[in-house]
Amino acid sequence: MIESLSVDQLWHSIRQEAESAITRDPVFGAALASSILDHPDFAHALAHQIGARLGKTAEDRARFAQFAREAFTASPDLVDAASLDLQSIAVHDPAKTTLLPPLLNFKGYIALQAFRVSDWLWREGRRDLALLLQSLSSDQLQVSIHPTASIGTSVFLDHATGIIIGAFVVIGDGVTILQNVTIGRKHSEPDRAPKIGRGVYLGGGSTMIGGVSIGDFAKIGAGALVEQDVPAGCTAVGVPARLTNYPEVSPEFVAGVGSDGPAGWVKERKRRAHHPPPSALT
Repeated sequence: MIESLSVDQLWHSIRQEAESAITRDPVFGAALASSILDHPDFAHALAHQIGARLGKTAEDRARFAQFAREAFTASPDLVDAASLDLQSIAVHDPAKTTLLPPLLNFKGYIALQAFRVSDWLWREGRRDLALLLQSLSSDQLQVSIHPTASIGTSVFLDHATGIIIGAFVVIGDGVTILQNVTIGRKHSEPDRAPKIGRGVYLGGGSTMIGGVSIGDFAKIGAGALVEQDVPAGCTAVGVPARLTNYPEVSPEFVAGVGSDGPAGWVKERKRRAHHPPPSALT
């Protein structure tokens, strides 16, 4: 998958994958029918998945799916974002090159889309319902994202157990977040939240706290505690975090990934991996 698919193209690919899966394993057919083939488009199928993962009863599942459909109808950009997020998984995850398995099975993907619905509800003034979705996502999916956070597209929550993203956090496009990552404010500075740039990689167990800024294409090592800014393209490790290098980032990717879509983030990371600049230890 090199270029981004439109939402309609994505949905066509998902349906083809579902039909092929039924051919390979007819026993799987009933589940795929209710999850994919019975729905007219990607938005309805995604809303069904959100309801199925958050609701504990049939009534709750239907209600939460309806909230998601309402959000997707009123704000089609949410569906566009969900499409880019799903394609990003196929680009980033070496274990998956298809679209159907992450849509059905990756809780981080569904938690991210549930957040997008809760964010829409918050902006519509339905704050109690938005916080309820956050709570259910935390309980059912082990991912807690406050509705006031701002998250870009082509974002990948990998493994996605124990991820906490607090109020007013800003996360750019093309970011990868592994399990047990915490991004939030300090109690002493409640008006300052972390800002995560584009194409950033946040390793498992890392913590970004306070009004820190993580520059574009930076990498944060597993278990790192970041309380100071990390420049673009740098790698930070340790507790407290320290820089291990200070690479340059190509200007065309700082400005944006152009028409490459989710694949652009991976391309830039590979470029820097094959052409590392001199180390700048601090």
